[in-house]
Amino acid sequence: CRVESQLQGCYLDTQDTRNCPCKMSQLPQKSPLASPLSEDTTSRVDNLPMESFWLEVENIKQSTEAEQEECSLADVKTQEEGEAEAEWLQDAGLSDLIGDHASENDNALLSTLTKTQAAAVQRRLDTYSRSRRRKNKPPVRDVRDIFGVAGSGVRWLIEWKLLKAEAQDYSCTVRNPGKEEVFNMDVAYSEQAAVLLKGSFLPESKRIKDGNVLTKFKIPKGRLGVTRIGDLSAQDMKKIPTLALIELTALCDVLGFELKRNKAAKLKTTEKKLFGVPLNTLLENDQKLLPNTKVPLLLQALLSCLEKRGLETEGILRVSGSQTRIKSLEQKLERDFYSGLFRWDEVHQNDVSGLLKRFIRELPAPLLTAEYLPAFAAVQNIPDLKQRLQALNLLILILPEPNRNTLKALLEFLSKVVSRENNNKMNLWNVSTVMAPNLFMHKGLPNKIPEGKEKQLAEGAADVVRMMIHYQDLLWTVSSFLVAQVRKLNESNSKRYQFCDKRLKNLLRKIHADKDKVEKNQAPFIKMFFFPVFHVLIGERCLDPDTYLLDLYHINPHAEWIIKQNPSYPRMF
Repeated sequence: CRVESQLQGCYLDTQDTRNCPCKMSQLPQKSPLASPLSEDTTSRVDNLPMESFWLEVENIKQSTEAEQEECSLADVKTQEEGEAEAEWLQDAGLSDLIGDHASENDNALLSTLTKTQAAAVQRRLDTYSRSRRRKNKPPVRDVRDIFGVAGSGVRWLIEWKLLKAEAQDYSCTVRNPGKEEVFNMDVAYSEQAAVLLKGSFLPESKRIKDGNVLTKFKIPKGRLGVTRIGDLSAQDMKKIPTLALIELTALCDVLGFELKRNKAAKLKTTEKKLFGVPLNTLLENDQKLLPNTKVPLLLQALLSCLEKRGLETEGILRVSGSQTRIKSLEQKLERDFYSGLFRWDEVHQNDVSGLLKRFIRELPAPLLTAEYLPAFAAVQNIPDLKQRLQALNLLILILPEPNRNTLKALLEFLSKVVSRENNNKMNLWNVSTVMAPNLFMHKGLPNKIPEGKEKQLAEGAADVVRMMIHYQDLLWTVSSFLVAQVRKLNESNSKRYQFCDKRLKNLLRKIHADKDKVEKNQAPFIKMFFFPVFHVLIGERCLDPDTYLLDLYHINPHAEWIIKQNPSYPRMF
């Protein structure tokens, strides 16, 4: 099987790579992005076949040759010192910190941070201050003034004791792929990593190495239950990405490698209605037909067609359909999809799978977003499987809602393909290697890959897709420590409103007293004052069926209890 690689213009021979001009057979053992603590991460997948990946790359090349568009694996554009930190602070909801005074919202957010999260914020502020001094600009406020948060030391001490006990138990355990392992979501991932990397807790000789078999993990249900994405209200869910970004940055700092991000992609306008249209625009058009649509209707139709007639087809997703027919079908869909005249029963299953992959590739911005695609790719460099999943969990929480919902629908379908492996001959690794180029290669990111790194990056991308398919239930869970931080933010806002209400009451009392004085003096005219009524909006949370309501009441005694059906779930709460 001899495949031409567009990435370096060389030939990859799966039988013998000794004559390949790019020297793929002599790859270095460690990635340049890997942390100093990382083991040889490619050993997790070095015994698994990669032919499907390169065949898919060739198919992508052939499908885009007519349009003369160039694809490449995601790389990172360099930014000036301080620019990346300013963007990070803005994305983390802390942009006011680089001004003269922090807002009350910033102070509330900072009060919820753990020790490692606060350290991550402080590092970005220090770098930003240094860059301003070099540009002869006044520095920002002293970080010691920013992090003068009282009462947080007790919380850190409690978490440290809990983590120390867990780490001692963890260091004596040899990972058994056939045994379920606990996935702790009660304590911040960065705090867990900080303890586990201490030599006294987890000796180098006892560090866990992963094989090709994926370990089973279970999320222990606390008395407050497990919170899935979709269980939180839209108002509370808006707070999660900023908290997850801070936590992901802290985790990367502890593990010793840089969290690299691309600049936001500039989307080009298009006259098309379906292919090459931004997700937000596509959903806006779909919601005019069906309100509350969260996944593009075209993607739903493609997945539905494949589920009905393609799951049993041997080589589905791997065997490519006719590029001529696929291009023709795309034009027919653009013309007839919304009118309902398109006949899905007349389309071959392999052509539908080709349309599915083309839809993902043609998005103006990658489904994993241009900003965080390098971070998804860099997950492969984390040595421990549990920490890789922790990073993926945070990255998925950071994704915009349309991207996250679309990715979830795609992964659920891919999981169904894997479940029919006996019939379609597509196991988890086959599906991952086929879909990885479509998710990690994009025409909008034309940067070249360093020579000799193609195989390593390809294996890493496929491994990340494999984890997202296999662990999607875990990855679409909101960690308890993030829910606790959201609750604390809501409490801070509630106290602020209560303070406003108290001042309002005092003012009304004073007005009433003044009114009595005026009436006693028989004043001919009395002014009427109208004041707005402030309602404190507490975000809704869809409860886990196993939640202990008394425990929840003790944590949030002033909550309003509502019984209604969540539109995202068929169950009642």
